[in-house]
Amino acid sequence: MLLDQIFEKYANRLPEPPKPKGVYKPMIVTGNMAFVSGHGPVNPPGSDNELICGRIGIAVSQEYGKDAALQTGLAILATLRAHLGSLSKVKRVIKVLGMVNADYDFENHPYVINGCSELFEEVWGNENGVGSRSAVGFGSLPQNITIEIEAQFELH
Repeated sequence: MLLDQIFEKYANRLPEPPKPKGVYKPMIVTGNMAFVSGHGPVNPPGSDNELICGRIGIAVSQEYGKDAALQTGLAILATLRAHLGSLSKVKRVIKVLGMVNADYDFENHPYVINGCSELFEEVWGNENGVGSRSAVGFGSLPQNITIEIEAQFELH
């Protein structure tokens, strides 16, 4: 799918690039690599809530979590576009680390993080949009966000 079509498809869900809530940079480019700091599920401007929150298995379902992972992926795309000027500068996804705010007995973390991974595959295709990945559960995440994802990208 063309990159412009992605932004058109998700126009009503695209957030502003999130601002740091601590002492870090949202993204660092070194050589031909972009390292994107952990992003949470930021809603688009005008939403009732800035963030998507809740612990999977207690307060929210895994489907809710998967959708939060998609929203987190959109926040990452917003950061990439803001810092690079265009997603066309991204050659491929290298690594995704997905952190899931989950109950201790929840076991389907990979399914939840697929929300982001499927978005990246849609943007860059199977060959370049699917990288290595870890999907792990956490007892809590900042501000009770449902998902946090960091990612590494190779640039053209």
